[in-house]
Amino acid sequence: MANADGKRRWLRWLGGLGALGLALALGLWAAFQLSPWPAVWLVRQAFDAGARDASAALEKHVPGGLREWQDLAYDPSDPDGRLDVYAPAGTDEPLATVVWIHGGGFISGNKRDVANYARVLAGQGFTVVSVQYTIAPEARYPTPLVQANRAIGFLARGGHGLPVDPSRLVLAGDSAGAQLAAQLAAAYANPAYAEAIGFTPALPPDGLAGALLYCGPYDAALVGSEGAFAGFMRTVFWSYFGQREPREQVLAQFSVPRHVSPAFPPAFISAGNADPLAAHSIVLADALEAQGVPVTRLFFPDDYEPALGHESQFNLDGEAGQRALRESVAFLRGLPPRGQR
Repeated sequence: MANADGKRRWLRWLGGLGALGLALALGLWAAFQLSPWPAVWLVRQAFDAGARDASAALEKHVPGGLREWQDLAYDPSDPDGRLDVYAPAGTDEPLATVVWIHGGGFISGNKRDVANYARVLAGQGFTVVSVQYTIAPEARYPTPLVQANRAIGFLARGGHGLPVDPSRLVLAGDSAGAQLAAQLAAAYANPAYAEAIGFTPALPPDGLAGALLYCGPYDAALVGSEGAFAGFMRTVFWSYFGQREPREQVLAQFSVPRHVSPAFPPAFISAGNADPLAAHSIVLADALEAQGVPVTRLFFPDDYEPALGHESQFNLDGEAGQRALRESVAFLRGLPPRGQR
């Protein structure tokens, strides 16, 4: 009955528009049905504004005494094959290196979005690398994975004059970037998985020292079919996979918990208690522990206040964000070089 009433209201509204208004409304409806681009444009406006606000709020937490390298080419043939590097000043020694892949739902975002958080981490004694990749629909799966793999290869080869320790590389990311980091780590741990995706791993199975993963969408099976967030994820999948209804085989390949192995590096996994993607982090942590992989979890009780939404780790003005930073740093400092775990 409620659905029928809703349809009648919709039809009455259309009838009141007149011929021109009706044509415009139908044109908008068709645009959203035929292409992900209209929804992507709207998402980008909102996400880019949120990223700017989050970055500005972090400025007061950025320490002094840092060195930076901007827009270095990890792949000269790729316009998006660029990375930024942040490190403490005063030393040329190679440091444990956090390679951060930015979020944005695969359809928005830029390496600059995490610049201030990267600076905060670098102030704790690490080299932090922020990787650019081509977002969707401009590029589709698995292009961002291939690009991130090339960035890792560039860093691991050395010869670039950066304070990077190839024996202490940690893949990190937030939201979509966390999914990319986790999938790449799983592919390094299982070369057959990398081959199935379509790239040659830049590192051997024990090539990573760790993985630092915040609030990623790791398992397509957990994406519901109802509600506003489900609509957003449909836009994301349509853009990223190039099909309005992606093939089950592709969704299964995307779903990291199905492909983890004992060679996956030690992982730090966290999400807020009010994050709509929190279940993904728990499922990934459970899957890794079932394989014997050391996992450090940071989750919060359901009644934790203030409620912690998506990307809450970037809010260093609150205790939860400060705790996430402290525990992330402790995790990173406790990682042995690759091959010694």
